[in-house]
Amino acid sequence: MENQSNKIIEHFKQLDRSLFMDTLQEFAYLDEAIPIGYEQTISQPSLVLEMTLALDLQKDARVLEIGTGSGYQTAMLAPFVQQVFTVERIKPLADQAKKRLQTIGFHNIEFKLDDGSSGWKEYAPYDRIIVTAAAAEIPFELTEQLAKGGKMIIPVGPPRLQELLLLEKNAGGTLTKEVLGEVRFVPLKGKYE
Repeated sequence: MENQSNKIIEHFKQLDRSLFMDTLQEFAYLDEAIPIGYEQTISQPSLVLEMTLALDLQKDARVLEIGTGSGYQTAMLAPFVQQVFTVERIKPLADQAKKRLQTIGFHNIEFKLDDGSSGWKEYAPYDRIIVTAAAAEIPFELTEQLAKGGKMIIPVGPPRLQELLLLEKNAGGTLTKEVLGEVRFVPLKGKYE
């Protein structure tokens, strides 16, 4: 695992964040969230790295990502897992992210244009789930789509400040919850606003 963490950190250092921004590229080096249009943001790099590491990615893992956005977080996941299934509800963002990620050379990503609050049942269960928008409560559908032994990271709470939660599902199907810190994400649209 230590080796995997080191590889993720190295990839993070080499991944050019500006490639995932159409405007405000001169601010790509800042460790803060930057607007990418449609009332969405590209998350601050340190948080993207923290969330990626917290997932404890495995080479054979199938990962569900809710909120493709610019594709930056997706590009942090794809090299370290078997497959990423990513859902975005805003068509222009979804189209741009797909084009970017395919241009970079990622071929283990499935894209879906939809409201991600209900997950992507067709390919469930998932070994890992990452949600990059804040839910008012933990979406039941996502916990149902998490495999036994799986981990999910999700910001949960009111619009201005949320808790970043790491959920783990044990072999019996019971969820445990760990609070990783306080964060501020754009709201998850749909059932769990």
